[in-house]
Amino acid sequence: MMQPTDDILAIAERWRGEGREVALATVVETWGSAPRPVGSHLVVDGAGAFLGSVSGGCVEGEVVTEALDVIASGTPRLLEFGVTDETAWRAGLSCGGRIKVYVERVQ
Repeated sequence: MMQPTDDILAIAERWRGEGREVALATVVETWGSAPRPVGSHLVVDGAGAFLGSVSGGCVEGEVVTEALDVIASGTPRLLEFGVTDETAWRAGLSCGGRIKVYVERVQ
């Protein structure tokens, strides 16, 4: 289990040093109630291993899936999660808040 003192950026650097393909997801904006503050990170490797947290539950599952696409394409993405009538069928935040997560490949 990850400890609060673990440095996600150092882990991303270490994984790249080991030859892994890596993406970094960062919470860049929150509105209302959000599980993690701006600046929270999640690191994902090309095999789907991940450490850190940008939200929790099904949101993180979707972020990991998007990160794998970012690793493959090299194109960063800005993801937004919340609960609206239009997106209630997708991953969302049951707490009523919204978050934006930027996902980029680590070179």
